[in-house]
Amino acid sequence: MSDDLDGWGGADFVLAADRLDTPDVIEAADPADMLRQVASAAAQVRTALRSCAETDLSAFAPDARPRAIVVAGMGGSGLAGEMLNAMTGLSSPVQVVISQAERLPGWVGAADAVIAVSCSGTTPETLAMAAEAARRGCRLAAVGTEGSPLHRIAEQARAAFVPVVPAGLSRSMLWALAIPLLVIADRLGVTRIGPDVYELAASRLEEVSRQCRPASESFVNPGKSLALDLVGTLPVVWGTSVLSGVAARRFASQLNENAKYPAIAGALPEAAHNQVAAFDGPFAPRSSRLSAPSRQEQGRQEQGRQEPGRQEPGSSLTSPDDMADIGGLADWDLDYEETGQASGFTALRLVLIADPGENQRVGAQRAAVTELAGQRGVGMSELAMDGEHPLVRLAGVIQLTDYASVYLAIASGIDPGQTVAITDLQARIE
Repeated sequence: MSDDLDGWGGADFVLAADRLDTPDVIEAADPADMLRQVASAAAQVRTALRSCAETDLSAFAPDARPRAIVVAGMGGSGLAGEMLNAMTGLSSPVQVVISQAERLPGWVGAADAVIAVSCSGTTPETLAMAAEAARRGCRLAAVGTEGSPLHRIAEQARAAFVPVVPAGLSRSMLWALAIPLLVIADRLGVTRIGPDVYELAASRLEEVSRQCRPASESFVNPGKSLALDLVGTLPVVWGTSVLSGVAARRFASQLNENAKYPAIAGALPEAAHNQVAAFDGPFAPRSSRLSAPSRQEQGRQEQGRQEPGRQEPGSSLTSPDDMADIGGLADWDLDYEETGQASGFTALRLVLIADPGENQRVGAQRAAVTELAGQRGVGMSELAMDGEHPLVRLAGVIQLTDYASVYLAIASGIDPGQTVAITDLQARIE
């Protein structure tokens, strides 16, 4: 199989599946051992809980709730903040804000708590926000590598610091970063989780890891199966609640970093107002494309062609000749077929992450989206969240999609651990 993904055919797909079912190929294709790093998730939960127990978090107590909790972090660290936001819910008495910039919002002050999160403890934007929080007199906590610049800022500010023991690349350390945030929020009375729920979440992570282990063949391995669903497609990942929306953004991010795939993340109901419009575009194999004009519109178009320069008020340029004159579109072939994938365009693949906690209206939207995707020829994979507590539901689907993103890289002949573009960009701006 060639390294590029143009023109995936049946033989290419079979070869991709063969890659995932050959242990020697998997091992050789994963030199950074990303699969092992994904499998460490349950251990991260338990280690992070021990680190929190050994850290002085007395500054965070229910009788001293802050006005807001601001999570300062980039990439996976920011996603840990989104997990906290989803856990607290809309009824939370304390607002949770994720700040992914070099400065804190102007309103943040002494009445607020800032949690700076960086796995390496060296992220420039996070360091800047942590230092600014200390200057403004915010209640500060930090999560990162011991002995790092972030650790030094916390020490100087006499702030709580929860150490993280890096077990791989930062993108694989989500649970080590997220658990301290949840523990702090629990101490403030903003969430209700408790030891039993954390252990249930760790057990769910272990369960999914067993199902997705490299030795398990693709027809019984949900991680490999999902990866093969996405081979050669343009993934669109939607959640059906705030909680599953976080899982959707995590999956899209992991597809970017591990599989080097572009991916679109969204959540219902918002996605029903904008992203669903892509089902009428060239990336949907059987999209409606441009709807046929009405007889009245056809008459206006014919009259316009007979009388050059004349256009009815409120009418638009909709004829093929008119379209070809706009913005150089004469170079585009707009004569799409109504069936079959348009040549040169990668087909969309919709991944719906269904949360049993979704509201009734979103449930109806999900059913309608399923029908619409089928009509438009858009392939679909539906992932059902399972578990009584939101943290357990989130753990299961995030672990599955983390595995799928690594398996997709391996199936595509790509090293999931390499980050050449990211390091190249950083070198150009430093």
